[in-house]
Amino acid sequence: QLQFVESGGGLVQPGGSLRLSCAASGFTLDWYAIAWFRQNPGKEREWVSCISGSGGDTKYGGSVKGRFAISRDNAKNSVYMQMNSLEPKDSDVYYCAALFGGACMNLSPSLYEYWGQGTQVTVSS
Repeated sequence: QLQFVESGGGLVQPGGSLRLSCAASGFTLDWYAIAWFRQNPGKEREWVSCISGSGGDTKYGGSVKGRFAISRDNAKNSVYMQMNSLEPKDSDVYYCAALFGGACMNLSPSLYEYWGQGTQVTVSS
């Protein structure tokens, strides 16, 4: 059974940090580019960051650049996103998504083949 499960979300104060994890089972992540998206009801799903299959290429959206860092451990079949200096505007449901053979680019969510169920991040004092 193919599964892609996020974890690590929660409530944090402004300026705080969280580390999101995305673990795959039933398929091997090595050949997949992975992206993080975020979304709240009534809003479009926003691309946040991506990492290539090898981990050698990473990109970030302008609103998170310099604060978030994406990484992967293919031996653990997992991808991570360290989120620092969190702001209330970062409050969203965060999703990881996988694209086979894909490049690390800001691509439409519709192109991604596997999605996790999402993890809620709330930044509030």
